[in-house]
Amino acid sequence: MESPHGAAVSAEDFGLEGPRGRVFRNVTFRAEPGELVAIEGPSGSGRTCLLLALTGRMRTTEGYAETGGLRLPKQAAAVRGIAALGPVPGVSELDPAFTVAEHLGERALLQGRYGSPLRALLRPRAQRRAAAEVRVDEALEAAGLDPATLPKSGRTSVRDLERLEALRLSVALALIGRPRLLAVDDTDLKLSDAEREQAWALLRSVADAGTTVLAVCSEAPGNTQVVRTAPATEEARVEEPAIEEPAAEDAPQEPTTEEETADARPEARRA
Repeated sequence: MESPHGAAVSAEDFGLEGPRGRVFRNVTFRAEPGELVAIEGPSGSGRTCLLLALTGRMRTTEGYAETGGLRLPKQAAAVRGIAALGPVPGVSELDPAFTVAEHLGERALLQGRYGSPLRALLRPRAQRRAAAEVRVDEALEAAGLDPATLPKSGRTSVRDLERLEALRLSVALALIGRPRLLAVDDTDLKLSDAEREQAWALLRSVADAGTTVLAVCSEAPGNTQVVRTAPATEEARVEEPAIEEPAAEDAPQEPTTEEETADARPEARRA
């Protein structure tokens, strides 16, 4: 039975084949609400595409999956309504020219205008502004980001953020919408060992608070369920928590057809 907040995620023989060949295949796993799942595999094994497919942003060709009880790919639009993207190259990247405050303000505005029920839009402006500030503050706290500690506080440009700070900002932006599922790509990219530990601690805290988390990485931490994607000639497999595998180099995967690109990007930027 699913919790009121986190979304259970499951897949059975889930796969995607495009005109240039198979992207990923035979992915089978189940994640309970509020669980942290690492998606791990070698370069070119379709990890990012799997992440986008499970969040309703890429149409698959084989098997099926469910996110929050919604069937994929048939109910992809509904899945996009409960799943949010953290950083995904080419899909939900931060704008390096924007400041932290501008990113937060824009996301809060979009959430208030398009992600809130109609009755919320009928409240006085002061109440709507106060509610937006609460959402932003809660998201920043959950992401472990305090703008006051940045070089120029909220006026710090994204280009001036450290990699871990940028990750925290992306997670905070996603959490403003209070999603049931958070998807993060390149979790450990360009992070030191200490920073990698902090990144996983962040995602685990989000999961512990009730939001299911899917995180693409090159090397998963222990005590985490690992969904390992594989090249087209191999089988995908699921590993139980506490089993660690050697790291593999990562390269983000883009949608493989024009149709898939159209499926992925517009909705992803509204997530």
